[in-house]
Amino acid sequence: MTSVIIVDDEELFRSGLRMVVESRGNVEVVGEAPDGAAAVSLVRQLEPDVALMDIQMPHVNGIEATRRIVSLGLATRVLMLTTFGMDRFVVESLRAGASGFLLKTVPPEELVAGIATVARGEALLAPVILGRLLAEWTSTWQPDEEDPRLAGLTDREREVLTLVGRGLSNAELSTHLHLAEPTVKTHISRILAKTGSRDRVQAVVLAYETGLVRRGE
Repeated sequence: MTSVIIVDDEELFRSGLRMVVESRGNVEVVGEAPDGAAAVSLVRQLEPDVALMDIQMPHVNGIEATRRIVSLGLATRVLMLTTFGMDRFVVESLRAGASGFLLKTVPPEELVAGIATVARGEALLAPVILGRLLAEWTSTWQPDEEDPRLAGLTDREREVLTLVGRGLSNAELSTHLHLAEPTVKTHISRILAKTGSRDRVQAVVLAYETGLVRRGE
């Protein structure tokens, strides 16, 4: 069973979401929270696999709550749920450490599939979509000097990270670099470990934040 907590300031929405989630697949809702501060306490207490997190909430919003949850160093992954579309909240959420992003209007099957994806440690938002968002968000920002998170990467790992930032899949990386897919996966695993990135989405964020990928590339 995948354990989940639901974080939203609307009690009716939390109740409805619990019914939807628990009626499909091997998902168990182990707790609910009305705001970000309560969510952090629940995660510390229950260590769920996934936290379904609203963005706009009183007291502590979902982005700050995500940042605090990630800082706990637990295995809990955060999946953002919001009524907002593809805007700056997506980038801010993922920068805070969220592993995925869905609108509240998604079909139940897509939501449950998203929970499973994030629980496996995979990224939910397609890197190519995130790339477009980050390119817009960082278009006027240029790093003054090299980010220390890149210091431990080899030339090949920098190349792989740059291509990951541009949205290439493992299969595309394999073809582009003339490498076997297991080798590509090894490179990505090492990049994540060396840079402290939780998953592939965080690696894409890193590629843009450090200037490895620029707008229009």
